[in-house]
Amino acid sequence: MSAYVIFIRDKITNPEEFAIYGEKAGKARGDHPITPLAFYGQLETLEGPEADGVVVLEFPSVEAAHGWYDSPEYQEAKQHRLKGAEYRVVLVQGVEK
Repeated sequence: MSAYVIFIRDKITNPEEFAIYGEKAGKARGDHPITPLAFYGQLETLEGPEADGVVVLEFPSVEAAHGWYDSPEYQEAKQHRLKGAEYRVVLVQGVEK
């Protein structure tokens, strides 16, 4: 069953660290089965706090999502995201089609 990792960026706090994150996160994709569905496109906040940016990544399963998110390569990139921006990150399982 598919799974989705949703990144909601609240604000960039350190543009230099965020740029490093962008470079390292792109390389952390490796051969993980990721399908980007939304990547910082135009957005409209309908409810809740205003979002600065949103990314939605699709994976074939929760396990595949964890395989990428928990990988040493992404965990290294994540350290720069934490220094460079405020985010909310959610993993949600999809529905059977």
